[in-house]
Amino acid sequence: MAPADSEGLSGDDAAHYRRAGWWTGQRLVDRFESHVAASPDDPAVVSARDTLSRADLWNAAGEAAEQIRAAVGDTGRVVVVHLPNTAPWMVMFLAVLRAGHVPATPPVTTEAGHLIHIFELVRPALAISVSRHRRAAPAEAIREAAARTGGVAVGLADGTALDLHSTGIGREGTGRVPGATAHLMFTSSTTGPPKAVSHSEDSLATLNRQFAQRFGLSARTPVFMPSPLGHSVGAIHGARLSMFLGAPLILQDSWDAATALELVSRHRAAFTAAATPFLLDLANAPWRGAEPKLAPLRTFLCGGAQVPPALIRRCRNEFPNTFVTPLWGMTEGGLTTCVDSSTDHQVETTVGIGLPGLELRVLDSETGMLDSGAGELVMRGPGVFNGYFGQPELYAEHLVGDGFFRTGDLARIDADGYVSITGRVKDLIIRGAVNISPVATENTIAAHPDVTGVAVIGWPAERLGERICAVVQTTAPLELDQVVAFCADRGLSRRYWPERLELVDRFPRTAAGKIRKPELRSALVDRARGAASRTSGNPGTGPGEVDR
Repeated sequence: MAPADSEGLSGDDAAHYRRAGWWTGQRLVDRFESHVAASPDDPAVVSARDTLSRADLWNAAGEAAEQIRAAVGDTGRVVVVHLPNTAPWMVMFLAVLRAGHVPATPPVTTEAGHLIHIFELVRPALAISVSRHRRAAPAEAIREAAARTGGVAVGLADGTALDLHSTGIGREGTGRVPGATAHLMFTSSTTGPPKAVSHSEDSLATLNRQFAQRFGLSARTPVFMPSPLGHSVGAIHGARLSMFLGAPLILQDSWDAATALELVSRHRAAFTAAATPFLLDLANAPWRGAEPKLAPLRTFLCGGAQVPPALIRRCRNEFPNTFVTPLWGMTEGGLTTCVDSSTDHQVETTVGIGLPGLELRVLDSETGMLDSGAGELVMRGPGVFNGYFGQPELYAEHLVGDGFFRTGDLARIDADGYVSITGRVKDLIIRGAVNISPVATENTIAAHPDVTGVAVIGWPAERLGERICAVVQTTAPLELDQVVAFCADRGLSRRYWPERLELVDRFPRTAAGKIRKPELRSALVDRARGAASRTSGNPGTGPGEVDR
């Protein structure tokens, strides 16, 4: 059901990763325990309601771990942690590790249908949730998923203590997890249900260790995390990174740019990773502090969605003390960033270079796997996952060559190893039998002063199959001819100009900040068809569309 210790990885590769010092075999819980022993009173977690020292976090997790053991046994079962960005998330995550089980961490906003799918994939013995979060009742969705799949104990963590009255009911019908799986995360898919991504202690520690080395992180560099801890960005670069370093973790649950600026300033946060909408909001937020905006923050890794070059350039002025770099990566691992020696052009037009040991190639349809050039990006390395839990066939389908993973991203790798993401295999617009990537159009329109968000999609067209449709959020009314004129002035090739314009108030997004394009397209096309049926018009054309 789950990946074996070396599936997709040769023994020679594993031995190489150990010799290189990337794979040490040390568990995160043991590393954090050493930090607790060294300085128990140092801060570990700061959230809106709670501030916990290392000892506070360790002791609260120890109490919850005893309850977890009593409920589901000693070792090797899946425990779902389904909580918001607050101190209880960290307590329960550490409790699962201390109890000898494997945490599975979906975002607290995961819809009920996807939770049921997740439970069917990973067969958890226990799920820990919260009664209320904003206007939602996450525990009700968890109980529904538990009832549908059966054999799952449910606990509440409305505070830093675990409320778990039932014992023993989470043992039957759940399998033990193999040693290769230390943490289960879930893809924030824009096109289908989430996949359960299995990482080992070594693959995740590799990412933490290499980020610490690349960006000079230590116990003295507090980590700010507004991204959901239930998403891989929050889990890897927030929860796990802070425990790995022994650094304070500054959490924000409800996003507000002004609050984020204040938290960074007050707690002297030095590092964060978040999606493009967070970065744009911070750039737009007013700041009246005595020091520059985001002054303590040395590094901002921006990923999840394409980072427009115009936004990167703007951030150099807005945050003069902060190195803002695109981050490319997946829940499955990988990870590229720019570095201090990267040129401005490289920061604006690429997603940087891979972490040490990450092998990146492109698949060319004619010549196979290339070190440089254009094609589908594939990867192999010490920070790459080891399988899709519950879906081994799906994992096998994604492997090519000698254990390289097909990412589904279209990319170009230059002679210096810098990677440019040019689109998604499943995100191409097919216009008149020609494949068109939306990236260049999106980056150009994003630079318009009135545009606050953009997605370019294929709009159904009878003759050409699809036309290029720009969907935008704006601060002022925009017409299609204005957008086309802006694209022309910016030197965008005519073949990439939008042929239809749709205005929206908001975009449907994943927990990682990615726009759910299939959902967006379906809603807009349905809206257009409804309007057309009322006026007996053609749903493929309209006042916001041109024919060329």
